[in-house]
Amino acid sequence: MALAAAGTAYTLHAYEHDSATPSYGEEAAEALGVTPDRVFKTLVADVDGELTVAVVPVAGQLDLKALASAVGGKRAAMADPAAAERTTGYVRGGISPLGQRKRLRTVLDSSASEHATICVSAGRRGLEVELSPADLAALTAAVLAPIGRD
Repeated sequence: MALAAAGTAYTLHAYEHDSATPSYGEEAAEALGVTPDRVFKTLVADVDGELTVAVVPVAGQLDLKALASAVGGKRAAMADPAAAERTTGYVRGGISPLGQRKRLRTVLDSSASEHATICVSAGRRGLEVELSPADLAALTAAVLAPIGRD
């Protein structure tokens, strides 16, 4: 795993994924017993023709205008799910900001810095990795910006 190779402190959390769940992130928060503001979902958006990763709390939504602004773009829209899966190498609901097939620009919602650790997908449904926001930002070369909204 890329985290071990980088010498990053992390904890893996596995849980039984229910395929009927409407929200993967909220399911993860409940299964792990952590507040939803500490569990972050990984979304892939198209910003001016370039796929970009947005990491935001599962309790909120992605502000596409703020994402575009954070990377100096004009317009953002959610990426085609098939393109997101093909480019990252992960399936929807299990896309991780780490270890993607192709490294994409990444923006981490600035609320992450309010927590000592956050949880993000570890690359499949039912598996989360807990690590510090600073480590996640360093490993993904992420920009921190207020891209989430309630």
